[in-house]
Amino acid sequence: MSDPVPAPWQEEVFSALKGAGVRQVAWVPDAGHAHVIDRVLADPGLLGIPLTTEEEGVALACGAALGGDRAVLLMQSSGVGNCVNMLSVVSTCRFPFLALVTMRGEWEERNEWQEPMGRATRTVLEAMGVTVLRAEEPGAVAGVVREALVAAFEREEAVAVLLAQRLVGRKDWGDGK
Repeated sequence: MSDPVPAPWQEEVFSALKGAGVRQVAWVPDAGHAHVIDRVLADPGLLGIPLTTEEEGVALACGAALGGDRAVLLMQSSGVGNCVNMLSVVSTCRFPFLALVTMRGEWEERNEWQEPMGRATRTVLEAMGVTVLRAEEPGAVAGVVREALVAAFEREEAVAVLLAQRLVGRKDWGDGK
């Protein structure tokens, strides 16, 4: 994964997760989450779980809650659509749930296939009973993530934090454009 020089907000996200007692972090590989993933993998106190699809992460978070652990799912907005059926388990069983979602289909997007789900992400999550918070600026990320951690793990709510595409930057496909 590895990002050579992480933005300060990325380290703040990791610190917030660790400080809130999160023990399991699951993800589908994503450059926007690379720093947090690398930090999780390097920390013997955390269990990092790579997934093949995002809905596995929803099930993992439910299982973690049943076992008394706190889990967080890291994914891109394009994966939110994959989670709809599993989010019904979160809603029906009232599991605490937290997803950190890097947005695609927004600012400087060069892959038009990302745009439909980018537009629908908030609506889909809210339709499934997930409270949606959004961070647009680097200085706001840590506070929004801490707010989401409290909502998920102290009030036992389902929450997703949308991390604006502008935060993670433009995807560079190596074609000079």
